[in-house]
Order: sequence, then C-alpha cells, then structure tokens
Amino acid sequence: MTRMAEVDTAGLTTALRAAVDGEVRFDAGSRGTYATDGSNYRQVPLGVVVPRTVAAGARAVEVCARFGAPVLSRGGGTSLAGQATNAAVVIDWTKYCHALVSVDPDARTCVVEPGIVLDELNRQLSGHRLQFGPKPSTHSHCALGGMIGNNSCGASAQAYGKTVDNVRRLEILTADGARMWVGPASKEERARIVAQGGRRAEIHEGLERIVGEYLADIRTGYPKIPRRVSGYNLDSLLPENGFDVAKALVGSEGTLVTVLHAELELVPVPPCQSLLVLGYDDICAAADDVPRLLEHCAPTLLEALDDRMAQLMREEGAYLTSLDALPDGDCWLMLQFSGDSQDAVDEQALALLRAVGRDEKDATVAFSDDPEREHRMLKAREAGLGVTARPPDGRETWEGWEDSAVPPERLGDYLRDLKKLFDDFGYDHPSLYGHFGQGCVHTRIPFELTSADGVADFRRFLERAADLVTAYGGSLSGEHGDGQARGELLTRMYGERLVTAFAELKALFDPDHRMNPGKVVHPRPVDGQLRLGPAWRPATVTTHFGYPDDEHSFTRAVMRCVGIGNCRSHAGGVMCPSYRATKEEEHSTRGRARLLFEMLGGHADSAVTDGWRSTEVRDALDLCLACKGCKSDCPTGVDMATYKAEFLAHHYARRVRPAAHYSLGWLPVWARLSRVAPGLVNSVLQAPGAARVGKRLAGVDSARRAPVFAPESFLRWWRARAADAPDPSDPRTVVLWPDTFTTYFHPAIAISAVRVLEDAGFRVAVPGDTVCCGLTWISTGQLALAKKVLRRTLRVLRPYLEAGTPVIGLEPSCTAVFRADAPELLPTDHDVRRLAGQFRTFAEQLVHHAPDDWRPSAPAGRATVQTHCHQHAVMKDDADRELMRRAGLDAVFLDEGCCGLAGNFGFERGHHEVSMAVAEQGVLPAVRAAAADSLLLADGFSCRLQIEQGDTGRRGLHLAEALALGLDGHPPGDHPEHHAQRPPEPSLAGRWATTAGAAVLTGAVTAAAGRGALRRLHRRT
Repeated sequence: MTRMAEVDTAGLTTALRAAVDGEVRFDAGSRGTYATDGSNYRQVPLGVVVPRTVAAGARAVEVCARFGAPVLSRGGGTSLAGQATNAAVVIDWTKYCHALVSVDPDARTCVVEPGIVLDELNRQLSGHRLQFGPKPSTHSHCALGGMIGNNSCGASAQAYGKTVDNVRRLEILTADGARMWVGPASKEERARIVAQGGRRAEIHEGLERIVGEYLADIRTGYPKIPRRVSGYNLDSLLPENGFDVAKALVGSEGTLVTVLHAELELVPVPPCQSLLVLGYDDICAAADDVPRLLEHCAPTLLEALDDRMAQLMREEGAYLTSLDALPDGDCWLMLQFSGDSQDAVDEQALALLRAVGRDEKDATVAFSDDPEREHRMLKAREAGLGVTARPPDGRETWEGWEDSAVPPERLGDYLRDLKKLFDDFGYDHPSLYGHFGQGCVHTRIPFELTSADGVADFRRFLERAADLVTAYGGSLSGEHGDGQARGELLTRMYGERLVTAFAELKALFDPDHRMNPGKVVHPRPVDGQLRLGPAWRPATVTTHFGYPDDEHSFTRAVMRCVGIGNCRSHAGGVMCPSYRATKEEEHSTRGRARLLFEMLGGHADSAVTDGWRSTEVRDALDLCLACKGCKSDCPTGVDMATYKAEFLAHHYARRVRPAAHYSLGWLPVWARLSRVAPGLVNSVLQAPGAARVGKRLAGVDSARRAPVFAPESFLRWWRARAADAPDPSDPRTVVLWPDTFTTYFHPAIAISAVRVLEDAGFRVAVPGDTVCCGLTWISTGQLALAKKVLRRTLRVLRPYLEAGTPVIGLEPSCTAVFRADAPELLPTDHDVRRLAGQFRTFAEQLVHHAPDDWRPSAPAGRATVQTHCHQHAVMKDDADRELMRRAGLDAVFLDEGCCGLAGNFGFERGHHEVSMAVAEQGVLPAVRAAAADSLLLADGFSCRLQIEQGDTGRRGLHLAEALALGLDGHPPGDHPEHHAQRPPEPSLAGRWATTAGAAVLTGAVTAAAGRGALRRLHRRT
C-alpha cells in the first residue's frame, strides 16, 4: 500500500497547482475534513483537489499517476462501507463539476458531470416530466458520480432497478491517462475497437479474456436476486447481457477508473400515486407476507419499518406525526403505487387488499392518495439511519452489516436467523427495516468498537453473518457496496475463482493499484483502520457546557456525526447555510464535526495536532452561522452552534479576542450605554466616514449598515407607564422578557405584545432590574461571562421562578437560550431548569393559556412568514401556525433556510459576502416574490434586519405587531407593516462637524473598554 511518506507530497502539490485549474489543498484542515466518510473507517488523505472543470479533474489524475500517488474520486462522501476514505489524493467533484450537460427528452436520456446531486438533477429535469429512477435516502445530497461508484438503489429501485440498470454509457479515465467512452459493445464493435489498437483495445481484449476464462463461474456464481451489489459486475459482460462495459464499471467504487461523464436513462415522473400501509405484529411476519403481496401487485416501492424504530422515534420525540399516520400494528409494510390516473392507482391498492383478504376499513390498514399524508408516512421509513444511529439509551450503533440482501421469498426466515445471530453476540434488539420488496435489510448494530474484545466480536459477527446470507443465496451488500466493510468477505460469497477474476479486472484497468486501493480487491481487513478501535485514545477535556444528552462528554457529542451528510443538502430546512453558500465540505456541519474529532486526537496520525488552539478548527468554525439548524435538521442532533461556542471559549482563553467579540459580543452593555444619547449614537453609526472607521475598530464588516437605536427604549416606555406591578402568584400574571434587540431597537414589538397580552386578560410584569440571557456572549464563546450574566438574571427573576410565573419571550434567539443553552451551561442550577420550564414563546402563551373566549385578530388576508432558525431548531412553530389560523391569517411559512444574518455573524468582518449569499439563496428572493398586499412576518431581529437591508423594499413585522394592528382594525391592503413604530433612519442634516472624530473615539473607546472590562472580569473570577 502507498503511504504518504512514499509520495513526494511537496513535489506533487507543486505539480498539481501548476497543472490543475482547481483548488489544491494539502493542509491539515482539509486532510482532516476528508479523513472519513459515513463508515466505521478512517484514513487521512494525502491531500484534496477540487477541480473547476472535468478536464481539470482528469489532469489531476494524470499528475497523480506521474508521482505514483493513489487517487480517490469522491462524491457526497456518504458511503457506509469505507469506500470514500483513503490515504490518497481525494478529488471532490461536487463543488464545481455538477452540470447537466444535455438532455434528450425523446430518447429519455441525459449526460451529467459526476458532481451533480440527484435532487438537483431531477429538479432540472422536472420541466421535461422526467427523472432519474433510483432514489436513495440521501437523494438531497448524494452525487451521481457516487451513485455510479456505489451502484446506489433506494426505495424506488422496486420499480426502476439499481443505478446499473439506468446507466447507458460512461466517459472514463484510467489511472494511466486513457480517456474513452464505454458502453455496450457487440462482437463486431469489439473487433473494430481491437483493430484500432491502443489502450482501449487492450482493455476490451482483456475483458474478453476474463469473461472467456471465467464464463461458467460468472453465469453460476452470481445470486439471482434484485439487490446484488457486492463484487464487480462481471455478469454485465456476458454475451447475453450485451457485453456492457459501462455497466461492468458501475459499482466498482472508484477502484478501476475515474468517471468523468455519464449518459443516463430517464423515466417519466408518475403523475399520480397512492400509498398503502399494512400493519403486522412482527417484522418477520411482515417479511413472510412480502412474496404473497408481490404475487398480486407490482408496486413502485415496498418498504418495511419495525417496532424498534418506532420505539426509538417515540423516545426521541421525532417523526411523531409520521407515526400517527400509520395504522395499528408494531411493524409495517408500505406499498406505493404509481400511474397515469388517480383512479387506476387507487384501484391497484384496493385490488391488492381484496386479493389478500384485507379491507380499507381495517384498523391495520391505512390507504392514502393524499401526497402530503403519503410524505408524512414515508418520512418515518426514510429517517431510518438517523433515528437508529444514536438511540436515547446511550448505546452507539454502527454499520458493518447494514444492507444485506436475500431472495424476497426467503426474507422472513433470514430475519429469524439474523435475530438469533444478534442474540449469540449479545447485540440487543437492533432495528430491522428496509427495502423488503427486494429482500434488502437495513440495520445498525451496537458493536463495541473501542476494545480489543469488542473488535474481535465485530469481526467474528461479520464472518458468521456473511456465511449466513450466502447460505440463503443472498448478497453481502444489497445497496451500500463492499469498500473495506465487506471486501475481505467476498471470498465467502463468491469463492476463490470469482474473486481472482475480480483481481484480474482490477489489474487490467489499474495495474499499479493506484485507484482507491485497499477496497474490493486486495482489501484491507474489516477490522483495520477503524475510526475508533482499541488504540483510540481521545483527549479528555473539561468543558463549559454540560452535554447532558451525551453522558456529559464533549467527545460523545462530537461523535453524534456519523456522516449521513444531510448538512450538504441544497434546499429545504435550515441546515447548513454556510455549506449551501460555499459548497465546501469544511463548511458543512459534517466537515466541522470531523475536524473536531481530529482535534480531540486519539490516533497517532491525527490531522489536527494543537487541540483547542487549532487554527484549522477555528477557520472551519468561522463561517458557522450558529443558526442551530443542525440541532433539529441533523438526523443525529449535532448542535454545532454549541460546539462552536465551546471551542471559542477554549481557543481564546487568556488571549486577546477579535474586536467583534468585544463590540458585538458585549452588545447588551453598549445598547444600555446608548440611552445616554441615542440620537448622537445613531448619527455616529450612520455617518459614512466615521462609520467606516468605527466599523474597522469594532471588527464589523464595512458593507454592513448598523441598526438604528430607538429614540425611546421599551423599558423607558414601560416605566413611564407607571402601572402597578402585578402579584407574581396571580395566575393571570406573565413576565414579558425585555431582550436587548426588542428593547433598544424595536420597542414597538414589546409595546404591541403588552397590548395583546392584556387584551387576552393577562397582567404583564417586566423585571425591575437589568436582565439578559447572555446570548451574545454565548455566540462569541465568552462562556464564563455568559454564566455570570445568567446567574444575575436568575437572582432578579427569583420571585417569579418561585411563583411559577410564565416568562414570555419575543425574540426567538433569546427564548432558545433559556430553553436549550442555559440548562446546558448551568446543568446543576435548579432555577435554570425552572426557568426553562416557565419560558414560553408569545404564541405558546396565547394558544395554550389564553381564556377560551378570547380570540386574536389581525389584518385579514395573507401572510408570508420567515421562521427564525433558533425557533425552528428549539421551540418549533406549531403554536405560531395555530395562533395565525385563529387570527384569520392565511399564512405561508417559508422553507427557504436561514436568512444569513444570524446575530453577530453577518456583522463580523469577512462574513458579509457569505451572509448575503445565504440570504439570496432563498429568503430574500421569496420575500421579493411575496404579494405586495400580504403581511410579512419575521419574529427574529436578525431576519427583519436582513430583509430590510436586502433590497426587498419590505419591512418585516413581529407577530405581536400584527395582532396589535388587528386590535386597531387595519383593513387588508393597508400595508400594516408601515404602521410599526420603528425609529427612522437618522438625518444627515445637522450632524456636527466633528462627527468623524467622535466616531473614531467611540470605536476606540468601545474596543478598549471591552478588552479592559474583560480583563477585570477575568481577574475577579
């Protein structure tokens, strides 16, 4: 095997940079980011090349060959068998090489570059009503090059087959530089190719020789099942199968050639669908019924979900609406039918029910032709990997035997024997689910991979499982490929002769063993190069956050990332805005988690060696917006915002911080100081020359306009109101939380909230002393100060906490602190836990606790709603939707991701471009497209500010403002957002001649005061 020391990496780096139009990275951060995929394995690459064109990628392969460097061609990096991790030069095609080159609608074909993501391909094909048939669960982020490499399938393979069944031709590049298109070749065509000579002729002659020598073995040695993915597709070279070289290369996992382009076969998008779900008492009984069902129908998909997965969903509180849509039973089979008319599709399902003696009205039957309901039910099945990866009981589960396949008619018996095998090893109750219509079984098993005994059991289990599936006439892999997880086991499935044929095929295409070495052929051991393993010794670190869901361990928290890659999706949800803007693996949630894992050490070859002081980790986290989208959208609940705050706290401990940490991180202090002369402060902040100097001193990006302080704060308005403080024990009393953003920038929101709450019969109290949630200190990693701020706040709120008085938050990010961050920062403080239970959103209070006879009102009509990322992640928006419904608003909630401002992120120097790129990918275009007469609602300060500064011509309202305007009876079309009492932009007229000098002084004093105050606080602690 080639080791890094054997390759002239310095010379290779120089040559690649000179020859390749792309990004060439041999730094520790890039190598650590690509050190693993979605599997149990880890190998630090030599370096990473991100080509800007397919030709540049081909040139990179040629340069690597000249230096004897191995090559790993990589797509989405979600491989579960270890085929996308190697000590090689990784070529990542996904950032630039993602074009749909051409489409032939009549022939139903298209040509693509290897980096195009499946969902994006199908989106571009949607105008032709065509799609690529196979659809794995990673469809939002898997690349076609990776699908070809792994021979991916997915649920839709029931109707459309595997990737190999949908590939017409491939443009390939061999390790020695031969570039050619390959596909089916008749005997006459092969003779013509051989006559031309050259490397192409050599390959075709060699293929004919291999097929001729092993003809009988190929015809008899491949299991005749729908889901055989293991091994090379030598059967595609049989004369009766058209001697198809392209199909023979599908599923070869980058071990034979590099795929540069692919010509794909397409299928029509079915106009109508329906879903039938059948309940069973036992997953084996459900499997027993599969052959009977298939006798009577030809569904588009036939999926299974078992009781263990349903149990995990309930324990995690995830996908509950999906479970609620399922019929009675502990396990379920889901059958989808497709066709040209809804009547015909529905009849397929009903005919099946009649044939098997069931009825649509049975409690164990659910039938739907409502796409939304179908989506909810299928979501439960699609969530399998994420739900089973980190069970609430704390056991970690792992791949390794996660996609075996047998003949569907033998599936039930196979599952019974597999369960017995689990019992023999003490692997208690792994979930069993998957593509039962094709006999493919998914599971994750609680292997113990950190001790010698546990790893030995892991190996013994895989060997026995391989023998078991082979005895059933099945395949080691029915979807995910061999890689390192199953390459060593192929002899048990195919025998020595066919595995020898695989080696000869490898030698024909890659004689020097440079293409993804150690996978499939001459494989590394199944228990080698483990991401964990008995030699893994990560650093033990003391942390600020408590990580209660991860056994109070930062290491276990980081290990939540198992490489699923949902953070690399391009649309929908919130996660991960920085990846969507940059298309950089390092700036995905997964990439950051990988670097944090490397930072913790544990391996002798860890790419990151300076722990908390790591500049590689700091740079990767720099573009994390701390939006918390991953906390909810990541299937395993990675919370990168918390990990970033933790890292920054240690990285800058006893060091001078960036200026923005003092200016933006201490915003609550400066906001209170602004009350001395808010008009003067606004003039200084907005004056062109002065603002530019002040921003530079404060670490604020010069392109970002500062928000305008309100002439009168909410607290001053409240005190001038001179209302009697209500009794905390009065059940009608609520505390309105005076967050910094609402109080000092948009006090009309709090004033509106007071009006609405009082209209609903509540008595409003506001804390009489200074309080703060500490959000800005948390987001900048000043966690010791954040704890001090929180403890002071708890002392002020103590009378309300003891009385159980609800506290109502208006700013979602502050509410999320008390519901999520504060309990983790102060895990042993009972008052924090009390406050977390008493802190409610404005909508939650009105929906769940207002008198039954109270009805909200709002300006009638439509509303476009942008949900704050922290609300999406922590509190959700169910109550908001219900409150708007009661108020008569026809609300459309945007699903366009993060606004891109994200608190301090969009203000910090160097972040403006990414901030606006994130906004322009979804939120700002959606706002511009919203009807002019509709309300625009955005409860988050960051969201409103980004919308106002994003050339939309719109101003977002808080829901409290909309309801208050409803009290005033504003009619539809009155542009009620104009009625919000927001401070105007300060006039340039009358600004004093020394404004520039004042701004410079203000910026310098602010930065110096911040650093000085921080030093004093450190001395006191």
